[in-house]
Amino acid sequence: MSTEIFSLEGKTALVTGSSTGLGKRMAVALGQAGAKVAMNYYNNEERAAQALSEFEATGAEGAMIRANVTEEADVNRLVAEAGEKLGPIDIVILNATPDQPQMPIEEYDWDFYQSMLDFFIKSPYLVTRAVLPHMKKQRWGRIINIGSEVFHLGVTPFTAYVSAKGGQNGFNRSLAHELAPWNITVNMIAPGWIPVERHEKDPQELKDGYFASIPMQRWGVPEDLAGTIIYLASEASSFVTGQNIHVNGGTTVH
Repeated sequence: MSTEIFSLEGKTALVTGSSTGLGKRMAVALGQAGAKVAMNYYNNEERAAQALSEFEATGAEGAMIRANVTEEADVNRLVAEAGEKLGPIDIVILNATPDQPQMPIEEYDWDFYQSMLDFFIKSPYLVTRAVLPHMKKQRWGRIINIGSEVFHLGVTPFTAYVSAKGGQNGFNRSLAHELAPWNITVNMIAPGWIPVERHEKDPQELKDGYFASIPMQRWGVPEDLAGTIIYLASEASSFVTGQNIHVNGGTTVH
């Protein structure tokens, strides 16, 4: 098989929440495969500027756009601005995420539950709706949800996040059926616990317990997502839709 089937030359991708962590690495992977990449942030301008500098140092073409992806007006502006700077969006990675504290259910309030739903159901809905006209017109598109193994493992005490990720999984499956006639694939990647910047202060005993559950006996790193992202974004996965691929060293094999 020619490696050209994995090329993203001529495509434009949008990665929400890509100024740090897994999102930043996925944006780089898409750029290295030939896509123009619209990166996105909301809160930290200095960190976003550094992320864009690192991305451009790879030789790829991209832009960093500030937007709150849980707000409809901001999402519409984000998609329009990305289109003006880089071209209409062919590939979207729904990655944006807030902090995810683990607490007993009695300690959560509904506002926190709502914030999880806003990031993992409302935002994917808003972004998808905004990019669909172009994808449907050209009868080609790639929508990739970034999920989590927590839904399959039933991680505790984590009901707010796990519930929202379960809802995103349902969104992924139903949307795949709906958009298949337009040759638009919809898939999900469920990473394991891959330590990035926001995990720096996590308790060591928590890290040790999780590490013991990884059959491959090593921590995942952000680069481990690159191959799966390129596969799902490219022509190589043209007959794959509605799937949820776990990238976690085997923790959900049990």
